[in-house]
Amino acid sequence: MRLLQTFHKLRYHYLMLLPGLVLGGMFVFYPIFAALFYALHDWSGFNSDLVFVGLGNFVALFHDPIFWDAFKRSMIFLLGTVPLQMGLSLVLAVLLNNQLLKLSSFFRTMVFLPVVTPVAVMGIVWTFLLSPFNGPINGILLDLGMISRPIDFLGKSENVMGSVILVYVWKWLGLTMIYWLAALQTVPDEVYDAARLDNCRGARLIRHVVLPIILPFALAILLISAVGALNVFPLIMSMTNGGPFFASEVMEIFIYRTAFATGDGSIPRLGYAAAAGVLFGGVVLALTIVQALASRASKGKVEGATT
Repeated sequence: MRLLQTFHKLRYHYLMLLPGLVLGGMFVFYPIFAALFYALHDWSGFNSDLVFVGLGNFVALFHDPIFWDAFKRSMIFLLGTVPLQMGLSLVLAVLLNNQLLKLSSFFRTMVFLPVVTPVAVMGIVWTFLLSPFNGPINGILLDLGMISRPIDFLGKSENVMGSVILVYVWKWLGLTMIYWLAALQTVPDEVYDAARLDNCRGARLIRHVVLPIILPFALAILLISAVGALNVFPLIMSMTNGGPFFASEVMEIFIYRTAFATGDGSIPRLGYAAAAGVLFGGVVLALTIVQALASRASKGKVEGATT
């Protein structure tokens, strides 16, 4: 009875939450449960022949070398982008956090500008820039004498992942820099003043004073960067479409190709792709849990050190 009274008293509050709950149910919760449901079935997605196979799709995935190749490329992309992205953005944030630096706001805007550029448009533009046929980057390298002939950045298996990684880092460097700037601005000015009195400056100041304070923020930035690096579907689709010869086919491209665009004339397997998506989502969830545990542990250390 008391619960009903509370609900009636707050009925307008719940009414305000209703649109968000409906949209969340349609675009978040329903797709999750639908993916779990279809992962247990053999279904092409184009007919009503829905056959329950239980864990059969998951067992088949564990024995599928193409799946593991795509998973390995996703991990390579993750390990190639996150350290580079976080390191470069931290250096930029430290430099641009200096209030004495003139035009710091202008440089921040220039670094952040690629973030607001549509990914598909940016991918097409970079495809042109990296083209071995009259591409500006090859032209500059040839004029400087750094190469003797054009490099096929996106058309050769040994070059494509490195090229896409650098484009991705360029795209999202500004956003990670903003995260670092927000973390750096939580450090009190008194800490900097005390460190300078102890003649702690430059790299020593950053390493021994600033980084321990912003460590919980660093773990959150690491998680955001890692999850972002696992969601590169629009960039790779617009630049390479998973090629050449599947050399840039990461997990998202594998899931899409299996579900909708096989390319070899075979029947799409939406249930099989859903199972791959569930496993891939499990990896992202595991990263989130690890980050949460690490953040809690680091927060406890920081609080213990301050007390």
